[in-house]
Order: sequence, then structure tokens, then C-alpha cells
Amino acid sequence: MQAVLTIDARHVGAPNFGETSLTELTQALLLLFCALMMGYMRYRYRVLRTISLLMGAFFAMSLIRENDLWLDTYVFDGAWQCLVALVALPALVATIRARHDFVDEFAQVSNSLGFGLFAGGFLTTYVFSRLYGRSELWQALMGDHYLRVVKDAAEEMTELTGYSLLLFASIELLLMGKALHQARSASNERLQVPMGASETTASAVPSQYSPGHTR
Repeated sequence: MQAVLTIDARHVGAPNFGETSLTELTQALLLLFCALMMGYMRYRYRVLRTISLLMGAFFAMSLIRENDLWLDTYVFDGAWQCLVALVALPALVATIRARHDFVDEFAQVSNSLGFGLFAGGFLTTYVFSRLYGRSELWQALMGDHYLRVVKDAAEEMTELTGYSLLLFASIELLLMGKALHQARSASNERLQVPMGASETTASAVPSQYSPGHTR
């Protein structure tokens, strides 16, 4: 927020909260990091694969939407809608096909901190900021002194808050995925110990995977 004040609000000439502002660029970077973390969890840890696919697609679509002006200007008009469709349709088809896995995975994450942060970030960005950034609200508040830049600043900074929550949610879910992956690996190692093996063989399983061990 200090950077926003210094760079965007005190921009030479006039405040700048447009497509080239630090606020907009930061929003795009946060969404990119979120999408990359979901992809990393899906392909590196291979857990919560349906949830990570769906959330990764959601972040990718949001990133595309944030860059709609550039796509419409330098690619073709309506390019962002086509790209969103290309991301959304395969993700939805894959989720529908693996709907039973999705239900099981959702039951795992629904009470987690990561999901709570995701819900908060989603509501902040896609519901509250849209209502808070309505021109009618700011015209009523400022009357004849209405300035669009004030409305834009309020809306964009609220979105930035929501995207920050989504970043924290992605980090929490990635850590959860790592923990699930480690638990699965430990379980597989224990199962690989032959039936009737000696205590010496069983003790070869790394001690950090023992039931009473705390990292």
C-alpha cells in the first residue's frame, strides 16, 4: 500500500490506476503465482488433483480477464473471451469426469484454513469490490465533485486486497498438498516392508515417518 501511494497515487501529472499502474501489475502477478502454485501441487505432489486443476483454471481465467485490454488491443477484439473459454471448458470437462474425486477432495479442504482464505478472497474480489466500485455509489458520495479516479482507486485497491487473500490461500493449500504427499509417501514406505520382516528391516524405514514423530 505504501508503494501504491508512492507510485500510483502520486503519479506525475495525475493519479494512475489504469492498466499500466503498479496496482494492476501486482494483481496480475499475484494471480500468476496462484496459478503456478496450483499447477505445482497437481504435477509435483500429485494430490488434490481435481481441486488444484479447477482452482488453477480459475486463477488462469482471472489473469486473462485482468489483461483483457492488452489482448483486445494487440491480439484481436474478443481474444480474452476465447482464451477464457479454452481454459474453462477442458477444466470443467475433466472435473465432471472426476466428480467423485472432486467430492472427496472438497471434503478434505472445505474446513481448511486455505479454503477459508480462498472464500474470503473470492468474495472480496468478485462480489464486494464490484459493489463498492459502482459509479452510482461514488457519484452519490461526491456529488458535483465526482472524480472517476477516486472510484477506480477504491475498486482496484479492494481487488488487490482480495487477490492477496487468494495468494495466501494458495500458499496454505500448497502446504496442505505437501503434507498429504509426505503422508502418502510414508504410508507407501511402511507398506513396502515385507510381512514377517525382522525388526532390523522394519527399522530401516526413516525415523521421521514414525507415527509418534513430530517435525
